[in-house]
Amino acid sequence: MTGFYFITDANLSRRGNLSDVKSALQAKVKVVQYRNKSATTRDMLKEALELKRACKNTIFLVNDRLDIALAVNADGVHLGRHDMPYALARKLLGKNKVIGLTVHSLKEAKLAQKLGADYLGVSPIFATKTKTDAGKPSGIKLIRKIRKELDIPIIAIGGINLKNAPRVISAGADGLCAISAVVTKPDVKKEIERFQELFHGC
Repeated sequence: MTGFYFITDANLSRRGNLSDVKSALQAKVKVVQYRNKSATTRDMLKEALELKRACKNTIFLVNDRLDIALAVNADGVHLGRHDMPYALARKLLGKNKVIGLTVHSLKEAKLAQKLGADYLGVSPIFATKTKTDAGKPSGIKLIRKIRKELDIPIIAIGGINLKNAPRVISAGADGLCAISAVVTKPDVKKEIERFQELFHGC
């Protein structure tokens, strides 16, 4: 789970999710998360199948939608606090699939690790317009607190860019996601590679 963690966003993308994912794969990302809040279930299923086929050697996760993840045999799901409970998701997916949980506090992080989550999505680190319901920014202090007490992988998300990313990594994040800082740019691959370089030597 180290390095850049790629999440799709069709509303922000210049070239579309499939093009962005292919660029992310060329930049050697280890995880791709398919996130689409506006498409119909039928359209999501079609697109998820396309993306899953592209991610042959990369972990492919689906955001929120356990039904889509099961339908395309994704490698797992990422769940927020209002999504399906972890225990039920684990029961339906099986023990070998990846389940990541979004957390906003040390208390939630501890519970997520206790439940058996494979990684944490710590959010939002900084103010973000990408996710309107993200909540109040936690800053890098939360990453430090979680890293000090827990050994579960941490993926930081929310308002991250090339300028503040080094602080996020030094605070203890294993990986990070920067959606608008990547998919809104002309060259998605190049932008991701710039983030990937920050992890070299870490």
